[in-house]
Amino acid sequence: MGVTLVDRDRKRLNLTPAGQRFVADIRPAMAQIVQAALQLQVPQTGGSLNLAILPAFGMRWLMPRLPDFARLHPDVTINMATRLEPFNFAGEPFDAAIWYGSGDWPGTESLLLKHEQVVPVCSPDVARRIDGAETLLKIPLLHIQSRPGAWSDWFARQNVSLSGPVPGTLYDQFSTITQAALHGLGVALMPDYLVEQDLATGRLAAPCGPPIETDASYHLVWPAATRQDTALSLFRDWLSPQAQPEDPLPR
Repeated sequence: MGVTLVDRDRKRLNLTPAGQRFVADIRPAMAQIVQAALQLQVPQTGGSLNLAILPAFGMRWLMPRLPDFARLHPDVTINMATRLEPFNFAGEPFDAAIWYGSGDWPGTESLLLKHEQVVPVCSPDVARRIDGAETLLKIPLLHIQSRPGAWSDWFARQNVSLSGPVPGTLYDQFSTITQAALHGLGVALMPDYLVEQDLATGRLAAPCGPPIETDASYHLVWPAATRQDTALSLFRDWLSPQAQPEDPLPR
């Protein structure tokens, strides 16, 4: 094309500014090609749905329900991949996603699945050192990467004044932060549905009272332009009656 797209630095290859712009421009078209290729490889009569899921919520909330969808719609194939970082449907080969937030993402429509309630949890040994919300500021706090302001919001709801950012260690997934709390590394602010069993068995303790509801929630999200897609419509219609945030999750 007469333009340098890649620079070679010894054994490394780096995109030039022109190459970076080119990649950004062609990524949506490449994603469409990938999606079309996947649909050719899975030619079921009911179609296929490429779904992005959040790992913890997908495993604990969606997976127990999917056998019912498979029974009702055996001709529809659901292909799933986990995503933790925000993405754009135009740049990824997904038809829909289960995502966390306010549900008002531009160019999309959404179905509310569940409000999130969070509770501080820790090992029983750490819990013995805690006497009220303010005491937590003297205990190592564990942060989840996808909820950077979670602890600040929680302290505000407890009427605890903060002099600055909440210190602590950072984790990228709920599975690892749960293990850190179990092993006494500090206090984690966790969605209640992820720690129900550990609280019931006494492996974790909740020293600061019951869960409180956050401002964000879990949603099924899809591009507004593809709302009539057959597989998506079947999945959305099946999921809608189960989107009852106040009902307990399956045990």
